[in-house]
Amino acid sequence: MFLSVFSSSKTHAQKTTKTDLEQITETLTHYIEGTANGEPDRLKIAFHPDFNLYTIRRDSLWIRSGEQYISKIKKGRKSNRVGRIISIDYENNAASAKAEIIIPNWRVYTDYFLLLKYEGSWKIVQKSYSFRTYSNENKK
Repeated sequence: MFLSVFSSSKTHAQKTTKTDLEQITETLTHYIEGTANGEPDRLKIAFHPDFNLYTIRRDSLWIRSGEQYISKIKKGRKSNRVGRIISIDYENNAASAKAEIIIPNWRVYTDYFLLLKYEGSWKIVQKSYSFRTYSNENKK
């Protein structure tokens, strides 16, 4: 009987424990869906408080804080952004990921993320991105 209960508890624990890959995917999904659905609180879950964004603007490095970025997401305002995770690579408590964000009839963004796992959860600590003009060839 004891073995049966122990086995049952172990099975239950396995079902509720998410793998690192699942946790990283969940963090990236908070970012993708939070920006698309006007949910700044989901971005706060995904981003480390000291998170920064980096890109090139007019041939210069442009850096924004995560706080500035989140402040532009209006609660409840949905956008027509469509995002997908392209790749995730991780080792121990560090990860990199790539996502594509399509804004039809405007731009296609390619996002590169650095994530770290601390205090038991994965957080995006940096995002670098680039974009190109949307074209009908981007439809997938």
